[in-house]
Amino acid sequence: MMKYTARLLAVLFAASTILVACDKDDDMNDMNPDEPTLYERVGGDAMVQDPNNPGQQIEQGYLTLRAVVDSAIFVIAADPQLQPYFETLLMEVGNGNLTGFTILSKNLTDFFAVATGSESYNYTGLSMKDAHDPAQNPRMAMKSNDADFDQFIADVAVSLDQNGVTDQELIGDLIALIETIHADVVQR
Repeated sequence: MMKYTARLLAVLFAASTILVACDKDDDMNDMNPDEPTLYERVGGDAMVQDPNNPGQQIEQGYLTLRAVVDSAIFVIAADPQLQPYFETLLMEVGNGNLTGFTILSKNLTDFFAVATGSESYNYTGLSMKDAHDPAQNPRMAMKSNDADFDQFIADVAVSLDQNGVTDQELIGDLIALIETIHADVVQR
């Protein structure tokens, strides 16, 4: 149960990190308009069946990002280095309350969708700076440092691999996108 809680907390950390990058998505997608966006490269807007909601359709790109986000939350929550950031979330999950997890998953997936170039979704969560500042976001147990940000990226890479995202160029581009929020996330 503690491993599940730790993973959930890690996902929350990742979600808040990704949200900040949302403001920088235009820079990433305007580099070369002839090349597909990151969103297109992870599946784009092709409609497919949503395995979590039978009878409903979802964009393939969003489905891919959601799968990566959800597994990243569990990888991060299981990471002893990152668990302390997610005490609230881990406690909730440990008590069977998945509300915080569900909100984090949606916000983080929306953030990544927008940051990678989707035009079908909106991110409405906190700025990355506020999301990672315990004074602004009481769900954040403490401010993050460089070592923990690097560990977060390593955990996201594990999640990408777990979800079949193995193209090294794509992984590099997704990690570079996350790096754009470093200054807002690392506050100590």
